[in-house]
Amino acid sequence: MAETEELYAWLQTSSSHRSLLLTMQREFEQAMNNRHEIPAELSDRIEKRLLEEITHHKIVKINRWRWVAAAAVVLLIGGIYFLRTTTSPEITPLALNTSKDVAPGTNKAILTLANGDVVTLDSAGNKVITQGKTVVRQKNGQLQYAAQSNEDAVVYNTLTVPRGGQFNIVLPDGSHVWLNAASSLKYPTAFNGPQRRVEIQGQGYFEVAKNARQPFFVKVNNMEVQVLGTSFDIMAYTDEKSVNTTLVEGAVSVNNHRLQPGQQAVLDPVTGTITVHPADVDQVIAWKTGFFEFDNAPLSDIMRQLSRWYDIDVNYNQAADNRLFGGRISRSLPLSDILHMLEANGPKFLLSGRKLIVK
Repeated sequence: MAETEELYAWLQTSSSHRSLLLTMQREFEQAMNNRHEIPAELSDRIEKRLLEEITHHKIVKINRWRWVAAAAVVLLIGGIYFLRTTTSPEITPLALNTSKDVAPGTNKAILTLANGDVVTLDSAGNKVITQGKTVVRQKNGQLQYAAQSNEDAVVYNTLTVPRGGQFNIVLPDGSHVWLNAASSLKYPTAFNGPQRRVEIQGQGYFEVAKNARQPFFVKVNNMEVQVLGTSFDIMAYTDEKSVNTTLVEGAVSVNNHRLQPGQQAVLDPVTGTITVHPADVDQVIAWKTGFFEFDNAPLSDIMRQLSRWYDIDVNYNQAADNRLFGGRISRSLPLSDILHMLEANGPKFLLSGRKLIVK
């Protein structure tokens, strides 16, 4: 809404206003880190402070802005942390022009069976799929394979999540995999033999069932991750500069590089070299918990994530600026809300259907 955008922009026009933004951001971050929810007294206090700031500077009549301040707090509670840049750009009028808003992604995927049959999966689906002795159940946004001993020849299924989607699957051994938008997982319908092997493209978060006698391997491009029982994230989109494996807990080995919890292995697809360094785990897996999270990210990085989740095509009509952005935003918001937040920090956009032009 225009008034809320104007309020965001006004709050960034002076150091004192930006200080208020920063204070609100810190309080919300602390609340989320400590309790993973926003207490009612905090939202009431933020709304009161916004109103005090507005009336103190007498920029508008209080009756007009009381509901705007409340709406701003609702957006914050909904998961928006104010996006901030490493510079303080001059505030310009918002240029966003949305002919039709774009809804966020949903639970949806395509299951390709070993015989080539294709099954469409979505948020509302509840179905039972059989192939030979294998029974697969879909309930809402999850696909579950029953644990069983299958002496038949091993066959492979592929779960493909398109842009604008996400899905999760429980594999035959009880391992759990969450797939992000524009990702796919190839896996056997039963884990026979001495090893468990799957193959991923895109991004997935794994919680692997422990079984020391049958180690778990994930193949991604030219990299192999060996797992005994752990939680980790793999990001391997073809339009990203690197393939990243981030360990949350347990232990994994990436091409013979053993990771400790909180470390990330970064593979350069061009040179094939792997480097290991500390990682911000919360930022890496924010997508799984329903957020975008950025820390000194260029606009192009943000646009790639938005294009996958909202199933949009992004074009630039000039070279992207060099501002770096930070913040945390809910993935459940319509696209226009996120673009409004970005525009308050400088960029301008034109959205037509599913084509977004960065101006």
